[in-house]
Amino acid sequence: MARFGEGIELLPCRSFQEVFQRVKAGKALFGVVPIENSLAGSVHQVYDLLLAHELFIVGEVEVRISHHLIALPGVKLAGVRQVLSHPQALAQCQGTLARLLPHAEPVPTYDTAGSAKLLAERGTRDAAAIASRRAARIYGLVILREHLEDDPENYTRFLVLSPSPVEPQGAAKTSLVFSMENVPGALHRCLGAFARRGIDLTKIESRPLRGRRWQYAFYVDFLGRSDEPQVREALAELEGQTSFLRVLGSYPPARG
Repeated sequence: MARFGEGIELLPCRSFQEVFQRVKAGKALFGVVPIENSLAGSVHQVYDLLLAHELFIVGEVEVRISHHLIALPGVKLAGVRQVLSHPQALAQCQGTLARLLPHAEPVPTYDTAGSAKLLAERGTRDAAAIASRRAARIYGLVILREHLEDDPENYTRFLVLSPSPVEPQGAAKTSLVFSMENVPGALHRCLGAFARRGIDLTKIESRPLRGRRWQYAFYVDFLGRSDEPQVREALAELEGQTSFLRVLGSYPPARG
């Protein structure tokens, strides 16, 4: 909300796919999706959706994530047999859960706040949810344990999506995706286009290409704008080495 202002209208979605679809259909001006967590790693489904939908990354935000174990009033920690939450939240808290509730079953749900909602609607008294303080307040739940994340350095990087690209001024980050023939040295040659020009790569991720066994799409983030001379040269060289190349966007990098 800090990025868009207090006057924005929030449009909750039940899945990452729905976020992409609503932005593409013009039902939302922007979409915000998580792409990476400092503890649990990359959100692979979002990478696949970036390839499947022709939307642009126009910004990124890093958010400190703090998870709490919440339950219906009167529920005791010793009585918790199931813990509901989004798979990413469960992964970010798995070490703490193993120590705190070694016999509790983790139950994946579509959302952290959604897990709190399910708990309240069902009135389940042998289960708890991993969610935020706000979710506990909204659904009338109580906090059994605070700060469940395995490490205080728990940050999630979110991407801001739009049907149209932006032209950032000053410092920028660029994201792209490409694929190439699976031959010896192919990836080395592709990444060499950046190394020879001193362009700083900040992230590389590979995802399997559907219908092409053992073939991969490579996602790369680097510092720089796509209209800078050395970046244009690198992209031109990369295009000659790849069978597919798409720039996903140049955008202001996250602050802090």
